[in-house]
Amino acid sequence: MEFGNILVRATNWVGDAVMSIPALQALRERYPAARITILAMPWVAGLYGREPFCDELLPYDLPRGATGFAAKLALARRLQKRGFDCAVLLPNSFESAAIAWAARIPVRIGYARDGRSSLLTIVIERPKPGETPRHQRFYYLELLKRAGIIDSYPTEKPIRLAGTREYREIGKRRLAEAGANGPVIGVGPGAAYGGAKRWLPEHFAEAAATLGREQGAAVAVFGSKEEFSICEEVRTKIEESGARAINFAGATTLAEFIELAAACELFLTNDSGPMHIASALGVPTVAIFGATDEEATGPTGDASRVVREPVECSPCLLRECPIDHRCMKRVHPERVIAAAEQLMTLKN
Repeated sequence: MEFGNILVRATNWVGDAVMSIPALQALRERYPAARITILAMPWVAGLYGREPFCDELLPYDLPRGATGFAAKLALARRLQKRGFDCAVLLPNSFESAAIAWAARIPVRIGYARDGRSSLLTIVIERPKPGETPRHQRFYYLELLKRAGIIDSYPTEKPIRLAGTREYREIGKRRLAEAGANGPVIGVGPGAAYGGAKRWLPEHFAEAAATLGREQGAAVAVFGSKEEFSICEEVRTKIEESGARAINFAGATTLAEFIELAAACELFLTNDSGPMHIASALGVPTVAIFGATDEEATGPTGDASRVVREPVECSPCLLRECPIDHRCMKRVHPERVIAAAEQLMTLKN
């Protein structure tokens, strides 16, 4: 199959968007001369704009689900005028397929999920357990393989963003403007999925403050505007421990966060969008896991470490812990500090 004008409907959440990066890179490699347009939610769009696989970024800022029918139909008509010859649908939603169908894009590729098979021209069955490696990035790569777009994909290659060097230089300037002129340790204490994924704020503060003192580094605390209070708690406790800290929660766009994260010497985080980004930038990343499964959604590459306590109820995949949050409470700062020190030794 040969295509020259491809529309990719991006995934909806930052972590999933990062894990789809290898598939988008493979799509560009397969069609180096094609025009690839990414249709993405506003909160993930900043991930794609400067990557070589993206020729154009279209914002998808319409309500999801059954609402906003007229606006979605209008979007489909605008897409139809663009003359796309293929749509690759990374989300599993009926809506993503319906818009591509209404846009009359002749080839529509997606998984047979959410009752949408009749809207697709190339219907791909969801991989069964054991048919592919467990990590979520292979779910998107397998879509391309089963569609006949790629013949194979590497299983050991980590997820990497292409613009890391550029991001790092910009990020260093931004950090200096914020008062952090030397080395910086990044901390992501939030997790949009829910509280079950969050390590204790006081533990983040203790680990970051200790490492900051050891490395002579300031600490940058990152999060969404909804996570400002938890980030401010971490910042306050770090400064009470004698280390310098800056709270960037709610103060950056995704593109700006990528730049700032790229400039960090180390990143401490829960299983979250910031974790995926830091890891994909090649920043030494220590991720604390509890409710979720690191084999499926963990960071990739040799510059990452996962710290978890193997309790009987983990991974439960719940948003909120119904009992005592033992999977996180039993992970003590000393273990995270040791993992970070190991990574920093390897880096140096």
